[in-house]
Amino acid sequence: MNDLRSRAWLDADGKSGFVARHHLRALGLGSDQLADKPIVGIVTTWSELTPCNAHLRQLADAVRRGIVAAGGVALEAPVLSLGEPFMRPSSMMYRNLMAIDVEEIVSANPMDAAVLLTGCDKTTPAALMGAASADVPAILLTGGPMLNGKFHGRDVGSGTDVWRMTEARRTGKVSDRDFTEFECSLNRSAGHCMTMGTASTMAVLAEAMGMQLPGAAALPAVDSRRAVIAEETGRTAVRLAREDLRPSALLTRASFENAIRVNAAIGGSTNAVLHLLAMAGRARVPLTLDDFDVLGRDIPLLVDLMPSGRFLMEEFAYAGGVPALLDRLRHVLHDTPTVAGSTLLENTGDCWDDQVVREIENPVLAAGSGTAVLRGSLAPRGAVIKVSAASPALLSHEGPALVFDSIEEYDAVKDDDELAVTPDTVLIVRGAGPRGYPGMPEIGNLPMPRRLLEAGVTDMVRVSDARMSGTAYGTCILHVAPEAAIGGPLAVVQTGDRVRLDVAERRIDLLVPDEEIRARLAEWRPTRSDAERGWARLYATHVTQADEGVDLDFLVGRSGPTPARSPF
Repeated sequence: MNDLRSRAWLDADGKSGFVARHHLRALGLGSDQLADKPIVGIVTTWSELTPCNAHLRQLADAVRRGIVAAGGVALEAPVLSLGEPFMRPSSMMYRNLMAIDVEEIVSANPMDAAVLLTGCDKTTPAALMGAASADVPAILLTGGPMLNGKFHGRDVGSGTDVWRMTEARRTGKVSDRDFTEFECSLNRSAGHCMTMGTASTMAVLAEAMGMQLPGAAALPAVDSRRAVIAEETGRTAVRLAREDLRPSALLTRASFENAIRVNAAIGGSTNAVLHLLAMAGRARVPLTLDDFDVLGRDIPLLVDLMPSGRFLMEEFAYAGGVPALLDRLRHVLHDTPTVAGSTLLENTGDCWDDQVVREIENPVLAAGSGTAVLRGSLAPRGAVIKVSAASPALLSHEGPALVFDSIEEYDAVKDDDELAVTPDTVLIVRGAGPRGYPGMPEIGNLPMPRRLLEAGVTDMVRVSDARMSGTAYGTCILHVAPEAAIGGPLAVVQTGDRVRLDVAERRIDLLVPDEEIRARLAEWRPTRSDAERGWARLYATHVTQADEGVDLDFLVGRSGPTPARSPF
């Protein structure tokens, strides 16, 4: 066994060691517990303000059982939790703050390993970012998806069906009574969104990167087998502490390449692009926006889940989950190490439903249907589109721009019967990027103008510097970089300018002469930021652009596991 990190606290001479030991004795720990056992921190994002994570207390108890059974000492520590439904202006603005919290609580305390309990969208990448920077042995356990929603005799999915029902209600196709009944039928259990949204995506990718035990990503939150996995996660954390197996050994270039390929195969959230770029920055792994296009372009969509397909996470779990998918993809994956002690390709499993997890020869959609990276005069540093969620007829499109400087400005007129919009219009909302909003909210799947909905038009090209929920769909160009707030070309598009989208050629262009664009930019002036104090000001001052992962510039890299100087 390696020299445990916690011994720097507990074996220290004089008052420093005394202070550490006698305060742990106040928790009921005896001399045998303090002698040579690994201390494992249960780093939890439990919060009733994060409903998706409200069951993590029960999972923490199971993790504790595993730690103790394996000969470790379990100490639970809460960190900032990120409630997607509630946090304003966006949970994304607080992802980096939670990552700081995780890094510092692990680094500053006598932890030999950490179990990271997460679930809701940003909590998983934030925990992995913090763990990568601390580089203390760590293992992730996500809380699992909720059960399928049930409404009027059919399965309904988080987010995906919310957008559909909301649009239908705007046009009178769904009554207020049915809308309320739907609201009461969707979230039937503990757990995160059961569509292939960001929460499910990041859980799957964490398992594919070796940071979560095999099978842990997909099992429903209320499945009793999740408690079994939680206990095994605790046992594993003790082994990781004794072996000193750190995130830096697992979060490698090869594991990031695996994650990108798996993301393409599951029809994963476009938010994964931002999170993986940020995680790579923390892990000091070279990764670029273009890697997502190059590595994912040849991978077909194999998992038939909403919003790109028909099923939900329950069906994915019962079909075999991530191990079944890894078996389908073994010919394109690196055989990387994992927290389980086995390699990734040793963690593959059988598929029990070929309709949910398709064979390579019978994909849901052909290769190239994942996240495409676009560049052009409108997005010199890049933008993304989720091809599987877009309308095929709009993937090559040219039309006049209708421009709004804020989502509020657009919301005020979206139901106006006189709005000058046609199916050919390219709808643009700017000022929603990392700095401009601030916090890059999930408004990129802009509501359709009501007059088009009433005419039977359900999609149009929409462009923004915002994000989009992983549960959403539509021909939405997202993450435009540079964003409008810092003077990207998006800032000077005018209503009536023509915009051309060509996904096959990976282009998004403003059809205005280059000299005209330069002249407009020379006259452009930024608007005053609302981020005047506190975290918002620090965030807006230091946040990077979408093509760099939207981390804070001074957080890139790692602090490392070496204990800091003694406080006493």
